[in-house]
Amino acid sequence: MTEPSIENDSGLTIGALAHATEVNIETVRYYQRRGLLQTPNRPLGSIRRYGQEAVERVQFIKRTQRLGFSLAEIEKMFALDAVRDRDAAHDFASTKIAEIDARLRDLKAVKQVLADLVNACEHGDRSKPCPIVEAFHQKSKTRLK
Repeated sequence: MTEPSIENDSGLTIGALAHATEVNIETVRYYQRRGLLQTPNRPLGSIRRYGQEAVERVQFIKRTQRLGFSLAEIEKMFALDAVRDRDAAHDFASTKIAEIDARLRDLKAVKQVLADLVNACEHGDRSKPCPIVEAFHQKSKTRLK
């Protein structure tokens, strides 16, 4: 499968943009509806073409989402002015750091529980039920009540 190229004069079709950024066409359209990505003009009798900046923007959005930012947060940051909204950007980033710290604490706690279960599984009585499976079954029953 060949990679779509970005030609200086013509740019990419929406399908080629989606392919180049490993998203689906509807994702590109959704980003446009939300205002995260500009919809290029359609020359008379032609189709819309996207340039390198659109590729970079979609890649940035996807990378930022993978890092834990919601689309609403990404929209909020795109809407900020680098000069006028310095305090708002600082507050946003500080809040995000606190959220990340909380998630890290939660992940460390989950990691420790899983490590304890793995240890119990490795060193426990093999004639008894697996402690990992038992823990999941107990938690799922507790949540259903």
